[in-house]
Parts: sequence; C-alpha cells; structure tokens
Amino acid sequence: MTLMIVMPGTGSDADFVARAFRTGATACDARLVALEPESDLVSSYQQRLDALTASGEDFLVGGVSIGAAIAVDWVLRSSYTDRCRGVLAALPPWSGEVGDSLAAASARITADAVERDGVEPTIDAMIATSPAWLGAELARSWRSLADRGLTAQLRAASTYRAPTLAEIAALPVPLGVAAAPDDPLHPIDVGRDWVAAVSRGALCEVPLTEFGPDEQLLGRACVDAWRQASATTPAEP
Repeated sequence: MTLMIVMPGTGSDADFVARAFRTGATACDARLVALEPESDLVSSYQQRLDALTASGEDFLVGGVSIGAAIAVDWVLRSSYTDRCRGVLAALPPWSGEVGDSLAAASARITADAVERDGVEPTIDAMIATSPAWLGAELARSWRSLADRGLTAQLRAASTYRAPTLAEIAALPVPLGVAAAPDDPLHPIDVGRDWVAAVSRGALCEVPLTEFGPDEQLLGRACVDAWRQASATTPAEP
C-alpha cells in the first residue's frame, strides 16, 4: 500500500486535511497520514517527512496552500524520490518570495490580530466577514491551535519562500494540482503556472463554493489531477 502524507494550510490543522484527502486516499489505495502543524512550521514538517518516508514504502506527498508548497520543496531536496509517486498540491499560494500574495498578507494580519486582541475576538471578527462554512472551520482550527503556536505558524507562513517556477521545473515526479477559479487568496494562475512548469503535471479546477462545504472534493480533485499527470509521457529534455 502507498503512503499518502498531507499537510494543512496556514491556520488549518490535521483534522481538515485528513477530511479533505480521505476519499482520495481510499480511491488510490493509500494509507493516509495527516501532519499536525507545529510552532516551527516548516522544519517540523520537513523532519517528519524525512522520518515517515525512510521506511521503504512508496509514497505520495502533498497538502493545502503552504502545505503544497512545502511538499514540492521537500521532494526537490529529498533522497527518496525513487519511491515518490507524485505530489498532490491543493490551492498553491505563490511561487518564490511572497511578494504581494493575499494569502501571506492574510496570515500576517491574523497573527497581528491574535496577538493584539486574543483568539476569541479575532475569531468573532473573522466569522462576521466569512461564509458560514469557512467561519466554522477556521474557528475550530484556530481554537485547536491556539495553545500550539498558532501565531508562530501564521508568521512562518507569511514569510515562507516557496519554490520558484524554475525550481519547480526540476520536479522529478508527477504533479497533480487542484485550484479554484474563485479563490482570491490562492489565485488559479499560480496553479496553472506550476503545472506549466513541469514535464508531467495536470490541473483540476474545483470552485471554492463547492469544496468549501464539502472539503473532500478538494482532495479528490488533487488525486484526479495526479492520475492525469501520471499518465503523461515526460517531455524530452
């Protein structure tokens, strides 16, 4: 059985990413492991990826938003690419430096608000301006992460240098991307650029209005895109 390791986006947690990818993992007969974010967000993910993939199993690695970017970056540096079957990238946030990314700005603003006002007032303000499903999901995850380095995670994400398109072009495994045409924090052009950069890549579009209330659609779209990418003949160098 293939191991599928997935990482949540900023301010999210293992509970969400497990729900998002569960049916996709079942569809490709994979054993799902969802990583919980820690204060040292990037290095802790990298260390656990190293440990989990050292067992000798074939594996898929991926995640949502910054989790997707960390997955690509890790595979580019990994010693185990001979056993990596692909990358599952849901809602890629940016390429290279954060620049004017709205996702990075949102993480920074949220961290400022939590430190200034506290978690509960920040949740109240977020719920007042969010769709009901998003408000409920973030309220749950922010409360669960409040005592486990939420603000440190948000600040780490807001300054994270993702792989550049030139670096992504060297990805040695199929890349499956799921992106939403109606998600301003994760522009669909980023997903399209990631797919265009690699020799074996595919994109499945799934609207935010659909996967928001039914998160499993996001993970299934990733797996569908990965299957398409896997069936692609690599371009000649």
